[in-house]
Amino acid sequence: MTGDVPTTRPAPRVFRVALVPGVNPDRWLRVWAERLRTVPVELVHTEPADAADLLRSGAADVALLRLPATGDDLSVMTLYTEATVVVVPKDHVVTVVEEIDAADLEDETLVVPLDDTLHWADPPGTPFAGGTVPTTADAIDLVAAGVAVLVLPQSLGRLHQRRGLTARTVRDAPGSAVGLAWVTDRYDDFTEEFIGIVRGRTATSSRGIGAPRAEPPPTKARTGGTGKGGSSAGKGSSAGKGKSTGKGKPKPNPRKPRPGR
Repeated sequence: MTGDVPTTRPAPRVFRVALVPGVNPDRWLRVWAERLRTVPVELVHTEPADAADLLRSGAADVALLRLPATGDDLSVMTLYTEATVVVVPKDHVVTVVEEIDAADLEDETLVVPLDDTLHWADPPGTPFAGGTVPTTADAIDLVAAGVAVLVLPQSLGRLHQRRGLTARTVRDAPGSAVGLAWVTDRYDDFTEEFIGIVRGRTATSSRGIGAPRAEPPPTKARTGGTGKGGSSAGKGSSAGKGKSTGKGKPKPNPRKPRPGR
């Protein structure tokens, strides 16, 4: 065989989800796997500050990120707002209660790393003066050393949990909102399906590509006697079964009397 050119099959479709630390998409991914088994999900891990730009670059179809995510080219849906906790050593004075107020931290040294996602405009306490702290992990090291305390979203507190440290909820601290974002001009059926899953739509109420196909209406089986011949036969049959009215029956001839013998 000459002149045959091998054809290249297109790569299978993959739905890419950008993900920032602390956000857990497992329950949504399970539903996706049930509805779109031929379209796998690829998680693209990214830092909060880079999530929106990664989405714009086309490296992800949607992003689960920390809000706000600004830009006229993005569509954003708020999912939930996390509580804020303070991470302290286990023997710290605030550990005697489960929740505290921001005022309880006024006498503390507060460390704010460069990758801070809380953006607390007027936090309590005294700012850490020991130089720039690049990451949350570096800030946790300072807390473990008893140098400072750290406030951050609850999920990040769990992510950086360490022996000897604990966390307490700060009731009046600002929360951290988590949202789903996508590039408006790249919205497609797969994006619609993921939005529906995140919103809790069932498979039957889904408007995306994972919605079950509608079954065609059942075809009624044809029965005998529905045609013209059958219709006539039916009429004749029903007439035969009805009550006789006596109309049209021949009257009996009266018997003539015999002549007398």
